[in-house]
Amino acid sequence: MTKNDRLIYLPLGGAGEIGMNAYVYGYGPEDRERLILVDLGVTFPDMETSPGVDLILPDISWLEARADRIEAIFITHAHEDHIGALAHLWPRLKAKVYARKFTATIARLKFDEFGLPLEAIHTVEPRPAKVQAGPFSVQFVPISHSIPESGALVIDTPAGRVLHSGDFKLDETPVVGEPWNPEVFRDIAAEQPVKALMCDSTNIFSTHAGRSESSLADPLRDFISNATGMVVATTFASNVARLKTLAQAARASDRSICLLGRAMQRMVSVAEETGVLTDFPRIITAEQALEVPRRNLMLIVTGSQGERRAASAQLARGKYLGLEMKEGDTFLFSSKTIPGNERGVIRVMNAFSEMGVEVFDDHGGMYHVSGHANRPDLETFHDIIKPAILIPMHGEHRHLREHARLAITKGIASEVVTNGMMIDLTGETPEVAEYIEAGRTYLDGSALYGAMDGVVRDRIRMALNGHALVTVILDEQDEPLGDAWVELMGLIDRTRNGQSLAETMETELTEFLDRAGRKVLRDDAKTEEAIKRIVRQVAMEEIGKKPEVTIVISRLQEG
Repeated sequence: MTKNDRLIYLPLGGAGEIGMNAYVYGYGPEDRERLILVDLGVTFPDMETSPGVDLILPDISWLEARADRIEAIFITHAHEDHIGALAHLWPRLKAKVYARKFTATIARLKFDEFGLPLEAIHTVEPRPAKVQAGPFSVQFVPISHSIPESGALVIDTPAGRVLHSGDFKLDETPVVGEPWNPEVFRDIAAEQPVKALMCDSTNIFSTHAGRSESSLADPLRDFISNATGMVVATTFASNVARLKTLAQAARASDRSICLLGRAMQRMVSVAEETGVLTDFPRIITAEQALEVPRRNLMLIVTGSQGERRAASAQLARGKYLGLEMKEGDTFLFSSKTIPGNERGVIRVMNAFSEMGVEVFDDHGGMYHVSGHANRPDLETFHDIIKPAILIPMHGEHRHLREHARLAITKGIASEVVTNGMMIDLTGETPEVAEYIEAGRTYLDGSALYGAMDGVVRDRIRMALNGHALVTVILDEQDEPLGDAWVELMGLIDRTRNGQSLAETMETELTEFLDRAGRKVLRDDAKTEEAIKRIVRQVAMEEIGKKPEVTIVISRLQEG
C-alpha cells in the first residue's frame, strides 16, 4: 500500500432502502481505484410512484463509466433484491461474476433467458477458497438466511480486512442450508483485525432474539391438520426451507402437495439439482390436483406480497389452472408483508374472504420467522467480529441511523452511509470522500430508462389529470381550415351544464383561431401555448382539472 492509495466504499442501492442492493468497493490511487461490485439487485414498483413499471434497478452510470476498472462482480445470494438486475445490467459492465453453486445456477438461468454468455458466471467454493480480483482477495463465508447458500464476504485489501455481512440471521437449525457457526466468524476476526464491517440493518428495531426456521414445524403441522377443506399457503418462492416445512406438514396431515407458480417451481428444482434440498415430499401437478379430494390437498403458491400476476392473486380472482378456492377452504400467508405491499396483500385477503375462505396471516410470528438478524443477534455479531468501523447497510435511513447509534455506544466508529455517498475507509474513521448521482433505472416492458427521463412523471400526471389531444389544421396562408378537434382521455366529458366538454373546448379553440392573426398562427410555440392555456382553463372551470395537453398542428404545403 502506497501513501496515495485508498480503500473506498460506495453503495449504489440498498443503503437507505430495503431492496436494489448494489455495493462498490475500490482500492488504489484516487480516481484510478480498481473496483469490485457486490450484488446487483432490484426493487419493485408501486402504482403511486412508478405506475406501469415492471422493475426498478440501480443507476450504474458511474460504474459503467469505469467499466474497464471493474475486476469482478460478487453475488452474495439469490434473492431478487441482490441478483435480479444482474442479467439486465451485465452487458454494460461485462465483468466476471462469482457466486456459490445455488446462486450461480440461478444466475445462469437468468443469463440463458437473455442470451448472455454462461461462462461469465463462475461457481466458487466457500472459505477457505479465495477469489483474487486485482487488489482484492475475496472469500465466501456460509451464513444462514431465508435462502440456501447465502454468503458473507471476507474482502482482504492492502488497507485491511472488510467483512460484508450480506443478509443473515443466527440460525443454528435452518432446515435447509448451512447453520450459523460462530466459530467460523471468530476465526475470521482472529486471523487479522476487521477494519470495517458492512452489516445488515433490517431488523435493528426488533428487540427480541431471532427464532429458528425449525421452530415453525410444529405450529404449521398443527395448523394444517386442523384445517378443513383445501389448504393453500403462500410464502416467498426463494424460501426453500419454508417450502420444505410446509410440504412436510402437509404430508403429515395426509395431504398431497401441489406447487403453483413458476418462480417457486424453479427454486425447488434448482435446490434439488444443486443438492441443498433433500427429502422434499413428492409433489403433484395442477392437473393431478383436480382429482384429489379437497380435504387431502394442499397448494403452496407464489404471491405472498399480493403480486397481481402471482398464483395467489389469480386464485383470488377466480380459477387458476382449473383450481379454485371455495367456502370452507383455508389460506395462509406464511410470510411478512414488506412495507409498501400492504394494499396488494389486503386486496387478496378480502377477495378470499368474500369467497368464504378462512384467511390467516403469520399470526404474530407463529407461522413465519424473519431471515434477518434481530437487534440482540446483531450485537452478538458485533461482539464476535470486533470491527474498528461499522457501516450499516440494507435498511431504510431510520434503520441505518439506529444501527450506527448502537455501534457508537459500543465504541465502534460508525457512519450513516446512503446511496451515492462514497466513503474513504483508509483511516481509523470513515470519511466522506465524494457524493455521486445514485438514481434509479426503470424496466418498463423491455425498455430501460432513467428515473429522471420524465416517462413515469408524465404517466403520473396523465393518471392524475387526464389528457387532451388537440388537432389544428392550417392552410398555406396560416389560416385555420375547419374547427379545432379535441379528443379526451381520463376526463369526464360533461360540463357543469351537461354539455360535451370536448365540444366546449373545440368552440373556445375555434374562436381563438378565428381571431388570432397570422403573426400568432405562424409561430407554433405561441399557438401551442395559447391552445394549452385555453384547454386547461376550460377544463378547470368546468370539471376542476388541468389535463396534460398534446397539440398537433398540421400545415398544408403549397403545390
